[in-house]
Amino acid sequence: MAKAYTKQKENFPTWLMKKDILAIWDDHDYGKNDGGPKYKLKQEAQELFLTFWDIPSDDIRRLREGIYFDTMKELDDMKIHIIGLDTRYFRSELKGPKSNYIDNVDKDASVLGQAQWKWLANSLKKESDLIILLTSIQLLATEHRFEKWSNFSLERERLIGLIESSGKQVVVISGDRHRGGIYKYNDVYELTASSMNRPVKGIETDSLLIGETHYEENYGIISINTETSQIQLDLKDKNGGMLESVSIPFYSSE
Repeated sequence: MAKAYTKQKENFPTWLMKKDILAIWDDHDYGKNDGGPKYKLKQEAQELFLTFWDIPSDDIRRLREGIYFDTMKELDDMKIHIIGLDTRYFRSELKGPKSNYIDNVDKDASVLGQAQWKWLANSLKKESDLIILLTSIQLLATEHRFEKWSNFSLERERLIGLIESSGKQVVVISGDRHRGGIYKYNDVYELTASSMNRPVKGIETDSLLIGETHYEENYGIISINTETSQIQLDLKDKNGGMLESVSIPFYSSE
């Protein structure tokens, strides 16, 4: 993994690492495909990850287990709260055969772990106008057979309930799937952008999907227009062509 990180940094354009990058990990930068808490090198993986992304030595992620974080950004007079979740370090074991996972409804099963759940509940109470929630695995999609929050349906319900009870406008972004799409559940939208380099062909749909899923290389953009009070979610191909787009009216929680 150390060699892979070194090679990856050489692949990145120099301007990229000068930006304020807010990164969370998924399985392959965690160190094990579909990996969870039993991965023996997760502490070493965390150190490699934080070093690669130039996380300062006094950052809380250097002092605790897991790479979850939050930060506040300001756009005009709007406070944007960005929350990044760790869906690997503390997650319970998946049930069912590989890539055909079934629901784990054990009463003690967890995606985030007790400490991270408590931290998240407190984080959602912070004053903000919009929350952008980062989760490596999909939150809203339920109908595919791969990794997703729905493999722990009680945990998925818990997170959606926490989002809705916060009274805040929340946009979820996710990856992992080697395909992209936009999903909606009540007032919660999710933009899945994946992947930038390893597309997997095939047709996939979901009852919460807006439009189609797209397997070609893609990336996502969140645009916020404070003058028109609109939030736009775009899924684009590698040449900038539009694949899917949705415009969301911004509402104030006050």
